[in-house]
Amino acid sequence: MSSQQAQSTAQKITRVGVIGAGAMGHGIAQVFAQGGFNVKLNDVSLDFINSGIRKIEANLSRSVEKGKMSEDDKKAALSRVLPTASLDEFKDREFVVEAVLEKIEVKRDVFKKLDRICGRDTVLASNTSSIPITELAALVSNPQRVAGMHFFNPVPVMKLIEIVQALQTSISTIEIIRALSLRLGKTPVVVKDNAGFVSNRVVCPMINEAIFAYEQGIASKEDIDTVMKLGMNHPMGPLELADFVGLDIVLDVLDVLYREYEDPKYRASPLLRNMVRAGYLGRKTKKGFYEYP
Repeated sequence: MSSQQAQSTAQKITRVGVIGAGAMGHGIAQVFAQGGFNVKLNDVSLDFINSGIRKIEANLSRSVEKGKMSEDDKKAALSRVLPTASLDEFKDREFVVEAVLEKIEVKRDVFKKLDRICGRDTVLASNTSSIPITELAALVSNPQRVAGMHFFNPVPVMKLIEIVQALQTSISTIEIIRALSLRLGKTPVVVKDNAGFVSNRVVCPMINEAIFAYEQGIASKEDIDTVMKLGMNHPMGPLELADFVGLDIVLDVLDVLYREYEDPKYRASPLLRNMVRAGYLGRKTKKGFYEYP
């Protein structure tokens, strides 16, 4: 398939599936729905899915209040998000994005199921932030249709999509995802498959080093964040960012990087690991490095 044919294929895609209704998944479903796509949203239970849809509605309502969209556009976008607790209903999907837990065993199970359910030409994308796409592609019968489509949180706001090309990924698959990204109003960047890709390979060690500095008493958490915001012009300090992303996610990514590269620079801070054990995961649990009453 030529680049022009791939772009033409992308323009014809209307039916999208999103697996996972959490922080990333519901945001991905929202941007596709706002882009005019018919979206089936899946998770382990209807309770999780409905919770994700309520968050989509709240996000859209804020946009209406700010004058960024009309009430009619909000209702139209919501009408395009269809809840489904069964992956079997994904058999009619032309494009699927997986956004489940950052655990390789969970993702393996999802891709094996998708391979049985979806058509051979359905493009299967993973929103993983660190797990090698090549490993996921190897699980399906037509691996050239598998790639990474890494969105950033909050999905409706952040413009970047990191498109990850596995060893098996075809150029036409990359072009389809690139064209879809542009249809969503995003800026796509193509990277080769490696653990952490570019974004998390760079940012997670920075967060980890900030945690080590705090753990060693070099400076207060507020001062560490202020140094990076004012000295490096970062919009958010690394400890604030860890709370925003979720400390469990940061730890998962660091563990993947450490396992894949076998380099001690990716060893997670003991404080980070203990905070995750304690359930102090950041904003989503109202307590991380900071408290969120």
